Amino acid sequence: MGLIENPKTYTGRDLETIFFRPMFAGENAEQLGIHTLYNMPVPTTVQLWSPKSDILQEYSAGWNGGSTSLHQQKTIEMFKIKAEVGFSAADYFQQVYELITGRADVNLDDLTGTELEQAETEMFRKSIAESVRVSMWLGDTEASKFNNFNGFLTLAAKYAKMNQVATVNCSSLTPDKDNIIDILHNMWVAAPANLKALKAEGNLAYFLTTDLYDAYEQYLDQFGADGSYTDIVSGRRELSYHGIKLVDMGVSQYMPHSSTNASSFCMLTDRRNLVLAVNTADYPGSEVRMWYNPDEMENRQRAIFMVGCEILDEGLMVYADFANA
Repeated sequence: MGLIENPKTYTGRDLETIFFRPMFAGENAEQLGIHTLYNMPVPTTVQLWSPKSDILQEYSAGWNGGSTSLHQQKTIEMFKIKAEVGFSAADYFQQVYELITGRADVNLDDLTGTELEQAETEMFRKSIAESVRVSMWLGDTEASKFNNFNGFLTLAAKYAKMNQVATVNCSSLTPDKDNIIDILHNMWVAAPANLKALKAEGNLAYFLTTDLYDAYEQYLDQFGADGSYTDIVSGRRELSYHGIKLVDMGVSQYMPHSSTNASSFCMLTDRRNLVLAVNTADYPGSEVRMWYNPDEMENRQRAIFMVGCEILDEGLMVYADFANA
């Protein structure tokens, strides 16, 4: 059997292909429900292009073309962070061993070092992915927890105070099944015309807390059609309101430990407008290291990388919180 204390270090290309890219690319990126950028040059600058709406003109001799596109750019602030976890040797091996025994293709009488490495890598990778996911929503650099970088809710609240993001006053509405339709409708009414125009592209979404998601599901349960009965028994894979998907941010259990004083949140925007950027290439010292400390009899894991998120276009968002509800 391979020894659990064999040290492992991922740097350079291995750091990207083995450890980080599986977390923030492909299906895993889609599950986040937002736009992810991986290993873009630092500082990470996103170029935003949009076609001019009026380029037709009367046919005549000569040139009067000018620029055919409108251009602006947004820089995503990147933060250098690290993740560290320590386990007692006994607890650590038990967790890794449990991951291995859950696989049908493993011969438990002949565990190789590679299988152990894959199991402990997967365990650490899941911890980092969850921490990044929570921080990208609740992160606040001025808070005592989740304070490594500013998340989307913090950014939306900041831009709302600067009147750059459209807002809906929900202080008089309790976030329950009786008011959920009014909440979603009011946010759609408050949406700027250019945001509404993106509906046909299929990327608009309501990003909301679990209580609002549950309230909408309870509202749908009130209908007595056969389809509703099936939904109650089997559940619903996803919810939509007038063709716009509802995405549960999955952070309600973490909100009591965050800096927010609101009980519920909702944002209406284009998925591509919320960008999470991760970089493991342009920061000297970026690595993932796993080793055994014999003095403390402890298995330790450390990851060093850069991460940041940003709302690309504040004008393509409607924001509502329930701090005073």
